[in-house]
Amino acid sequence: MKTNENKTVISDRKVILSSLWIFVTLNYLYCDIMSLMDPILLKQMITGQAGPIQMTQGFLLGAAIVMEIPIAMVILSRILKYRVNRSANIVAGIIMTVVQISSLFVGKPTH
Repeated sequence: MKTNENKTVISDRKVILSSLWIFVTLNYLYCDIMSLMDPILLKQMITGQAGPIQMTQGFLLGAAIVMEIPIAMVILSRILKYRVNRSANIVAGIIMTVVQISSLFVGKPTH
């Protein structure tokens, strides 16, 4: 009986982690869409230079890879075994936290 309870708890934890990654991903995407509504920032993006950031192919590839982390974690949180899942979520969470904190120091806030 104890094993079934453990499997249920682990399964519930996987669903919760996966749901949290969905929530985070949607918030990242919402932030990106809202930034397109700032006419000054939009003009800069169209010209390929948003503040100090040059929109090169390398930058766009890097941004796509960074966004792929939470997207991949949605499925990985459900399919990985407990130990690997725990490590992957910790590492992905740290990476995304560092990315978000570092984005606070690039450019200047809009009005």
